[in-house]
Amino acid sequence: MRSVADGEVGVDLAEWGKAWCDGEWAKRGGELGSKEGGAEEPDGVVGGEHGVDEVTVESLRFLILAVQDLDSSRCPSFQILNVLRLPHYSPLGKRNTTSVDSDLTECLVAEACVSLSSSTMSTPSPNITPPVMGKKAPSKSKSEWLAPAILTARTITAASECAPFPYIKGVSGTVVILLETIQKVKKNREDLKELCNTTTEIVTILHDQILAHGNTAAVKFKVLCEELESHLEAVILVVQNLQDQSKGFRGRVKEFVKSSSTADEIAGYQQKIQALCSKLKLMAVVETNFKVDEIHTIITAPIQTINNCPPPSRIFQGRQTILDKMHQFFNTVSGRQLIYVLHGLGGAGKTQIALKYIKESSAKLVAQFKSNFSDIFLVDASTLDTINTGLKNMAMSKSVGDSAQDALTWLQSKHGQWLLFFDNADDPGINLNKFFPLCDHGNIIITSRNPELKVYGEHYPVSDMEEADAIALLLQSATKGSSEENVQIAAKIVKELYFLPLGIAQAGAFISKSEDLNSYLTLYQKNQAKLLREKPGQSHDQYAWTVYTTWQISFDKLSPLAATLLQLCSFLHYSGISEDMFSNASKYRFPVWLPPKEELQAPLQFLSHFLGPTGEWNSLRFSEVTNEIKSYSLITFDAATKMFSIHPLVHAWSRNTLVDEAASHLCISSLLGMSIAEIPNHDITLASLRLMPHISSVTPFNTVDVEADFRAAFWGIYFSTGKLTEAQNLIEQTCEKYRLVFGEEHLATLVAMHRLGLTYSHLGEYKKAKELEVTVLEKRTKLLGEDHPDTLSAMGDLAATHSALGDFAKAKELRVTVLEKRATLLGLDHPDTLRAMANLAATHSKLGDFDKAKELEVTVLEKRTKLLGRDHPETLNTMGNLAGTHFKLGDFDKAKELEVMVLEKRTKLQGEDHPKTLMAMGNLAKSHSELRDFEKAMELGVTVLEKRTKLLGEGHPDTLLTMGNLAVTHFELGDFTKAKELEVTVLEKRTKLLGEDHPDTLRAMGNLARTQSKLGDFEKAKELKVTVLEKRTKLLGEDHPDTLLAMGNLANSHSVLGDFEKAKELEVTVLEKWTKLLGEDHPKTLDAMGNLATTHYKLGDFEKAKELEVTVLEKRTKLLGEDHPDTLMAIGNLAATHSDLGEFEKAKELEVTVVEKRRKVLGDQHPDTILTMRNLISTYRALDKLTEAAELERLDEQNQMSL
Repeated sequence: MRSVADGEVGVDLAEWGKAWCDGEWAKRGGELGSKEGGAEEPDGVVGGEHGVDEVTVESLRFLILAVQDLDSSRCPSFQILNVLRLPHYSPLGKRNTTSVDSDLTECLVAEACVSLSSSTMSTPSPNITPPVMGKKAPSKSKSEWLAPAILTARTITAASECAPFPYIKGVSGTVVILLETIQKVKKNREDLKELCNTTTEIVTILHDQILAHGNTAAVKFKVLCEELESHLEAVILVVQNLQDQSKGFRGRVKEFVKSSSTADEIAGYQQKIQALCSKLKLMAVVETNFKVDEIHTIITAPIQTINNCPPPSRIFQGRQTILDKMHQFFNTVSGRQLIYVLHGLGGAGKTQIALKYIKESSAKLVAQFKSNFSDIFLVDASTLDTINTGLKNMAMSKSVGDSAQDALTWLQSKHGQWLLFFDNADDPGINLNKFFPLCDHGNIIITSRNPELKVYGEHYPVSDMEEADAIALLLQSATKGSSEENVQIAAKIVKELYFLPLGIAQAGAFISKSEDLNSYLTLYQKNQAKLLREKPGQSHDQYAWTVYTTWQISFDKLSPLAATLLQLCSFLHYSGISEDMFSNASKYRFPVWLPPKEELQAPLQFLSHFLGPTGEWNSLRFSEVTNEIKSYSLITFDAATKMFSIHPLVHAWSRNTLVDEAASHLCISSLLGMSIAEIPNHDITLASLRLMPHISSVTPFNTVDVEADFRAAFWGIYFSTGKLTEAQNLIEQTCEKYRLVFGEEHLATLVAMHRLGLTYSHLGEYKKAKELEVTVLEKRTKLLGEDHPDTLSAMGDLAATHSALGDFAKAKELRVTVLEKRATLLGLDHPDTLRAMANLAATHSKLGDFDKAKELEVTVLEKRTKLLGRDHPETLNTMGNLAGTHFKLGDFDKAKELEVMVLEKRTKLQGEDHPKTLMAMGNLAKSHSELRDFEKAMELGVTVLEKRTKLLGEGHPDTLLTMGNLAVTHFELGDFTKAKELEVTVLEKRTKLLGEDHPDTLRAMGNLARTQSKLGDFEKAKELKVTVLEKRTKLLGEDHPDTLLAMGNLANSHSVLGDFEKAKELEVTVLEKWTKLLGEDHPKTLDAMGNLATTHYKLGDFEKAKELEVTVLEKRTKLLGEDHPDTLMAIGNLAATHSDLGEFEKAKELEVTVVEKRRKVLGDQHPDTILTMRNLISTYRALDKLTEAAELERLDEQNQMSL
């Protein structure tokens, strides 16, 4: 047997990247990948039997309550009490009562005594069914559901007198007071009924549990009892406020307004009391031998998963018809997936209705102690990105993967009643159907302005509110009473507002600041006519203009500064607006070229309002202004993130209030540019991700009018976030303006040209980049001299581009010059000198001189450690580069050791989500992969992919790099199907992002071709490889390293297809060009020689194969050492050739060496070890050394059993 020669097969596996650092290319390690998703968590905790026989307790209490039906003359009370004391009595015949101890029996007897003494035995009372845990009392009428609850509470209160623990007495007594208060209200309200059932149920369970567990266990309930009693006392005061109202329309409105806030309060306390009830229910099924902390863990675990789903508005009103329809629809047993679409005008309250329904459903679930919806997930459906992000977050939160498809797959396989809520699905260009789980179960709610989405299922057009509801909403949000006069005026206002909830809420917020409803109505009517007259072009949207008028009234109440801030923010993205965007701008330092202060009067004047006497930023003043805007509900503030947002409709409207839109746009663009210019370099990556939505929102308007310096700042954000096309457009505009204003030889123009060259390079347009960089170098040399730092930076840039073009010799020449000049001018220990040394090391590595690269990197590491410390980012950069060189030298253990250190330090220094930390994690994954620890490589790679996707987005180049590396790991594990799936994604996204001719796109195509070959689709693989070769030849030239790599890969396809002559022709060309380009000792040259030897071998020319393999072995041994994996592969291939030539002794000698070294380095079970061992077995048999062969065969069998 013969092992496959290494080299071209497996295109660019490492995907070695490059990063920009202070104007020059710095080496970055390549990354390999990891595996997908984790296991699903258990659905819940299953409790054991409780220590008390609960059915018996319920049965005995049932008997006690039933005593009131008995005639005392026919059944004396003492006989009943004696019956209760019988050890084997079971009233319902379900189970024996011997498990109930004497103390419990005596307490039950005491309950019976109180019951008997407080009832009129001569008159039978109605049959009473005690509340059973998990069920509610009958509710035909108010008296039927309230009377037994009061009786139960009174009974428990009296029985508590004989208990050795007093906590229950106060609670049950308070419950009695609450129920009696409800009785006085004289209303058959559902919320009061639910409150009655819950409080009665909880006090019954609490009493049972304390009786069951005795003094020791009762202590655990003290805090819960005190908390419950506190809630009950508060809710009594709320219920006392409810009074009867007169009938008729106005009377109902008055009642609704007055009771609506009370209902909210009752619902709030009901929710808190219900939570306590849930805890007690869980205690009832937890085994008595659980430790207290274990019980706490169980009772505090959530029953239901609600993923970032907020509660409805506090002032939510009405919509009962829609809510009833939704409850009826989702309670239907249909055997199909249920989809409900709420569609209507923006601001009509679609989202709030959905949230209200979810809250009501959840409340009912808890009361029933089971989940109607097992999981509830909210997904922002406004864009494809937000949908994918929401689903990915869902997958990661459930530990089922890291992609939107993983989330959908999980929902398809999970047969619980989950609910998926797609909110704001307004974009008609999005096919929402592809995000529906393909299954016959589950539930979906959609809110949208697009009525066409109603085709997906049951739907309801959400428009105006009912008049009574709208009046109630206005008066509540305006904090006005429900006098007859107020109701009349409110009716007129809501009619003018077309009963639109968002407009009504806005109007209420404004009115709450004044005292007169009538004044608002007059003011509104005047402003509506004015605005409609001035904006006739959009009068078709009557509702929108009504809302606009409402906001205009609030806007006119703002101070000029607050109004200006709101208008300026209308050009930013409507969410994620932060104070530091403005405070950073106030620190702008004005570069010597553009723009001067006189051209920034508008932004400077605006910022001056937030500055203190000495020019420092006044955060308090900024908060005052934003609070003013917030008081009119025109913005909302998130205290957790310290950012504010604007409703999208308000955001669009506020821009329409501008008199001079161009001037305002220029002002906010300048402010944003000034802010970006003051961000420290080490924070720019994370800041770019945060600012990117705002840059994207500002730049589409008119970037030509934006100051060139600020366009350059925006370029930096686009460039850092991988949006290279946008970056190119901006920096080209900057270059053009600088050329016109300053001329070609101005320093500012040269800086812009340098940035444009950098952009071209990242876009793969190396020839364009080289042209610009040559010009920059020449002009800087002329203007500044050949030793100036900027000249040397330009030389370093040009060297990097030569390296990208495959001209490593030229790159080395330039970098040697940079290093020598910087050492002379600045000294050997200067940071710029060390950077030049590190870049030269990278070039030596490209040239295959890994020992020289290692020598330079060791020097840089020692000096940076001494100057900056071991934990400095620059030191860690060098340590990572040195690890990469050890990797190339085959010293994977040393590489892993350094990479572990880098990862630990970066995590501590920069956090686990920082891009540099993720790069270190990716490099460590690659080392684990080479050491055949694929499980660890998978784990790390998945983490990197998840974090990069969340941090950078799924289309960012670094995210795609990680995805490509993950595909390589799947390839190494033999999961070619999964590898192909990932590689197809990478290829599609790179094609879209970078274009089909970009080097990274072609690299993805080459990797996919390799996988296609492994899947047996050799023709498709060949087709892809031909495309890669043609495009690389056209783009880079036929002598470029990437072109030669593609040619070698195509040769491999010809070989697999049996066209050995064609393979040989290509491989001869590749070998000649590598030899000319890099020399005969370079690893790439030796790879090519090894591949050509393999082709000669397949053609039966064993002598020629042997000749080449001897050369490869000698040079690899000299270059890499005799233990390097590539050297051992060369030995194995030469041994196979000796064997086919009948030179078995020579083959045996070589194979014994390889087996010994691989067993020592890789272990017995490594695939390479097993392959060589089997080759040696064949050789032993050929030499008739059967004993030695049998010994190895036994070892091979043991290895197979272990595997």
